[in-house]
Amino acid sequence: MSNFEGIGLRHSIFACLRFDILVRRFAKFGVVALDKRTILIQLDGDAQASVFDRVVAVDAGADEVFSYASVKPEQVQGIVHGAIFTRGSKDLHCTAIFVGGSDVAQGERLLQDALRHMIPEFGLRVSIMLDANGANTTAAAAVRAAGRHLTLAGVSALVLGGTGPVGQRVARLLAREGAHVRVGSRQQARAIPVCDAIRSRVPDGKLEPVGTATAAELATALEGRQLVIAAGAAGAVLLPQAARAGCPTLKVAIDLNAVPPLGIDGVDVIDRGKERGGVVCYGAIGVGDTKMKVHKAAIAKLFERNDLLLDAEEIYQLAQAL
Repeated sequence: MSNFEGIGLRHSIFACLRFDILVRRFAKFGVVALDKRTILIQLDGDAQASVFDRVVAVDAGADEVFSYASVKPEQVQGIVHGAIFTRGSKDLHCTAIFVGGSDVAQGERLLQDALRHMIPEFGLRVSIMLDANGANTTAAAAVRAAGRHLTLAGVSALVLGGTGPVGQRVARLLAREGAHVRVGSRQQARAIPVCDAIRSRVPDGKLEPVGTATAAELATALEGRQLVIAAGAAGAVLLPQAARAGCPTLKVAIDLNAVPPLGIDGVDVIDRGKERGGVVCYGAIGVGDTKMKVHKAAIAKLFERNDLLLDAEEIYQLAQAL
């Protein structure tokens, strides 16, 4: 940090502290400030900020949504400081940050940059949520759906498309719940670092990387599985009907792909707890209703305090309460 930046930062902190003192003095004389409007600051790395995320924010109760597109790491400091230096500490819960965009890895970087530029030791921070590409809310909704029909602790699960952003989060949440999770990928080698990364966050996680490229590999991956969640790319059939029929232990099948051909053959996109051949099935739209409720609940949660970080685990906790 340059001397000039340091001086500016000190002046901003001093101004915030003086603002808090003035508020307290006015309160002594019965002068009460009106409640602040809630402001959600949307950080999006895409060329156009997501209209979907903005609409959901408004429907969740945000009074104002400030949308920033094509956000680069070097721009985050100014945005964050604009959020934390403009309101007194007692009103900072009325401002929050939402990190979206289609690139989940980019969203994770923006999240870390935003956290780095907050100043919690002076109470100068705002709550923040990560849901780039809807990965966190979708994963939370999928695992919540599974938990309605199975005791997740000890359940045998297979996550198809497990190396993608949604699949990784599904596997992570299941591992935290105590499930025995096979992380599926067309190339087993790609699933190995995903399992290692999850274990770094869930040390006692029971994870196994598996390949699913051939019919034989898929049959082996399915052995003994009670739960299958397909989180692969759009237009790819990950679980054909024949393979599914060859897994007699399967109890719940959840497909998160809404674009035909669907990820799990025989599951309809609108299925929501529908039994098909003895298996409880969910399609992408069936899960989507819960995903939308979770998304809105998370946005509303941001404005309760100014020190929340809502990532996959925190968002899943909200999903469990729905």
